Amino acid sequence: MSTKFARAALAAALGIALVGCGKDEPPAAPPPAVAAKAAATPEGAIMAPIAHLKSGNIDGLMQSVLPPDEYAKAKADYAKEMNKEPASEEDKAKFAENMAKLTAADAEAKLWSELEPQLKELDAQMAQQMPMMVAMGKGFIQSSIQQNQELTEAQKLQATQAVDAIGNWVTTAKFTDPALAQKSIKIVCDTARKINLKTLDEARALSYEQAMGKAGIAYLGVKDVLNVYGFSIDQTLDSIKAETVSSDANSAKVKISYSLLNTPLSAESDLVKVGERWYGKEMMESLKTKDAAVSEPAAAPAPTTN
Repeated sequence: MSTKFARAALAAALGIALVGCGKDEPPAAPPPAVAAKAAATPEGAIMAPIAHLKSGNIDGLMQSVLPPDEYAKAKADYAKEMNKEPASEEDKAKFAENMAKLTAADAEAKLWSELEPQLKELDAQMAQQMPMMVAMGKGFIQSSIQQNQELTEAQKLQATQAVDAIGNWVTTAKFTDPALAQKSIKIVCDTARKINLKTLDEARALSYEQAMGKAGIAYLGVKDVLNVYGFSIDQTLDSIKAETVSSDANSAKVKISYSLLNTPLSAESDLVKVGERWYGKEMMESLKTKDAAVSEPAAAPAPTTN
């Protein structure tokens, strides 16, 4: 699991970096002792990752949700996982082209000159098609939720309500507003400059710490762009409250309440205690399963016959 976790974090960092967005450099990760203290109670185990997510501290987020040995594995395996498959020349050229375009001195003006002529046509199309597209999308996703055998009825209800809230936001957001589009372009370009990667080779050569820092920059920028269009991630994160429903020496159930786009939602999370810290039960079970699979010896090749 650990290697996949690191890989996912980098994908977030560099995948978002290609489209950019921005804010200041995220804060350094907390020392291990601080991360451990934050997860010393069930409520703390829920709220600590939220605080890191709000500040864009991706490394701190990983420290708060992973046991120390799994976190160490993720860091150790990071470079190997990132360079597992060689990048094609086409990918390298596209990356360099996109970053050069986003970071040029006149990037904002050029991007706006390309986008402006399309806005009126896009506005007319969206006015006609968006309600139908959103309704179809919501119906498809909600049907998939109801058919998912791994979700409880409570989880299905929460997911359905979240889809409704996001669908309503997509329907009303002013994506074709010229002023908002210009603000978004500026955020994208500012963030690309802060990420400061010119080539894909540079991106692949990043250390774990460097990659997590750039992931934080990109994530904060995504928050800024969404906020331009009325979706405040910070407002959602600030609304989160955790309350322990039941607990004993080794397990706990925590109720998590929050508001998504003014829609009140709640969920329950099962936690387990490992050492002096609390972790999500499902994540720990997944870790055990995947680590066990990695440690299994490879099957011997079948004997050949003449």
